[in-house]
Amino acid sequence: MDDVINVDVYGDYALMLWKSQEFEYKNNLTLLKIIDLSSNNLTGKIPQEILSFEELVSLNLSRNSLIGHVIPQIGELKMLKSFDLSRNQLSGEIPTSITRLNFLTVLDLSNNILSRKIPSGTQLQSFDASVYAENYELCGLPLPNKCPGDETTPDSSRGKENIIEGDEDGFIN
Repeated sequence: MDDVINVDVYGDYALMLWKSQEFEYKNNLTLLKIIDLSSNNLTGKIPQEILSFEELVSLNLSRNSLIGHVIPQIGELKMLKSFDLSRNQLSGEIPTSITRLNFLTVLDLSNNILSRKIPSGTQLQSFDASVYAENYELCGLPLPNKCPGDETTPDSSRGKENIIEGDEDGFIN
């Protein structure tokens, strides 16, 4: 078990144990660019403190047992290019602030319990539907299932007054 990583955060520094060696990181934690804690059996909610990493480019918390909602202010991580929360137990709606992630090129929110409409705007509708898969109560583009209120019912009486009848040879009278 020499490859086990233990991290304790105390104020403005982090203590990390990796391969039986202890490393202390001070002062520059806000400059952290990549966090990958995937497949670590993490439980509980996503901590709000993640928002203090303003320079974060990649956040991967996939394949854990995280619960609760996606942080509503996730859009404050404006530099985020890769965001993976797949295979957790996150619920609720996708926060609208995610539309402010203008550099986002990799997204995976699949296999959670997310619901409601995918926020409109920026590139969220351009991702493949698979990034939202297995969230059975999620709706809106790019998913095939429409949200309540998005269905349009054709009004059979609309437009009848503009119909011009033609004679048998196809000319308009």
